[in-house]
Formats: sequence, structure tokens, C-alpha cells
Amino acid sequence: MPFSNTEQVDIEDLGTKEVTVKVEKPRPVSWETIYTVLREWRKKHIAPVDTMCCDRLADQQADPKTFRFQTLVALMLSSRTKDEVTAEAMKNLHATGVVSAKTLASMDAKVLYLCIAKVGFHRAKTRFIQATAKICLEEYDGDIPKNIDDLLKLPGVGPKMAYLAIQCAWKRNSGIAVDVHVHRIANRLGWTSTKTTTQTQQATTLQLLSDLEEWLPRHLWIEVNPMLVGFGQIVCGTKSPDCSRCPVANLCPSFRNSSSRRRRVSREIFLQ
Repeated sequence: MPFSNTEQVDIEDLGTKEVTVKVEKPRPVSWETIYTVLREWRKKHIAPVDTMCCDRLADQQADPKTFRFQTLVALMLSSRTKDEVTAEAMKNLHATGVVSAKTLASMDAKVLYLCIAKVGFHRAKTRFIQATAKICLEEYDGDIPKNIDDLLKLPGVGPKMAYLAIQCAWKRNSGIAVDVHVHRIANRLGWTSTKTTTQTQQATTLQLLSDLEEWLPRHLWIEVNPMLVGFGQIVCGTKSPDCSRCPVANLCPSFRNSSSRRRRVSREIFLQ
């Protein structure tokens, strides 16, 4: 699908039958070239997110309702946690039997705690997961909410989890899931200028349109997260980005502004 200069927001997402939003914000210089190169590069380089993302950690044979709930649980576990650790925690949960809102709501808290003990903030997540399981069981018949607002009301569920839940569990495009990788790389590329991931997803009066959503074509909103997350996991790390492996170093403002990096990187990187 070609890149477009204007985007129409789905009526379902806006909650109105009359409003059409056209994106007029100027797009970053060379964004389309950078995006295309990164997308092609990612197709050839497997990252943890490609094999251990939330929906892959859910039981593929489970009924739709259970699958969606498991996807949400995986997302809750993934916060501030490496994919490998999240995958291990989900494996531990699956070993206890069927992972559903009903089973987790009634599970002994100590058993749940031991299953997820290696994930970040495991004590808080034990409470959040059980509280969320009870809400899903009592208010959604064991399923998860279908919209962002209701997902955000669940204990321990933030914007990134909510958007990914809509995308991966409900297979709908409601917005860009902005996590630390997307936030970091978007800032380095000059695609946005924000200080926190929350600021990147500030709400407008119509919709939770992030700074990126104001100019990035809507049909790219779902794929941009795994694309940038994987790139961040492999190359563009937090403290020590491996610019020698970056396929867009010659177009990256952060790279051009670092003379020390320019000296380290050979011309051959652009041929990788």
C-alpha cells in the first residue's frame, strides 16, 4: 500500500458518525526512505519480539475468549521485562493448566507469584493480574474489554498494553503502541520530540492520537511497533546503539550529530 499524505480515522475509533480527521502535519524529512529501509532490514533480521510477542505466548489452540485473555496477561507481564523472561513466565502459567480469567481469579496468589517471580515488578503484577482476572470474569464473561478506555481501567494496564491488546487480541487498528523502544528510536530519528513515552501518546480532543499518529499513515500504525521494537532490541539500544550495524545511519540526525560515531563507522555499513 502506498504512503499517503492524508488519513481518514475510522468512525468506530472516534466514537462519532460525523467526524473525519485529515492529517496535515508536515512529515519528517526522509521519513519514507528511512521507514522503507528499516522495514526491509527487519524482514531479514529476527528479534526476540518476532518469536515471543504477546499473542505468540498465548495458546494458539485456545478458544477466542481465552486466547484474548492470555494475550492481555502476557502484555501485563512484559512491562519492564525482557521477552525471554516474559515467555518463561507464561510457560510456567501454562504448566498449571488452562490460563483463563476464571483460573487466575481463583488461583492461590503464592502459586501465581512463583510462576512470574522473574518478571519485573512481579509482586505488583501478581495483584494486578488477579484483580484484572476477576474484573474480566465478572464484567466481561471471561473476555477482555473491546476498547481502549475500558482496557485502561483494568489494574496494571497502561496505554501500550491497551493498544497492543486491541491489535493482537481483537485484530483492530486503534492506534500506535508506544513503548520505550518506539519512543527512543522515534526521537533519535527526529520523528518526534518528546521526553517520555506518555508524552508521545498525549490525547487530543477526538482520539488518543500520538505525535506519530499525526503524520504516520494509518495503515502503518500496527507494524511500526514490532518493527522499531525489534530494531531497538538488535541495534538501536538504550545506552550503546550499534551504529555500525544501522542501515539508516546516514539519514539519522542522532548519528550525524555524533562525530565520535562517525569516526567509528565505516562506509560499508550502508551496504549491509
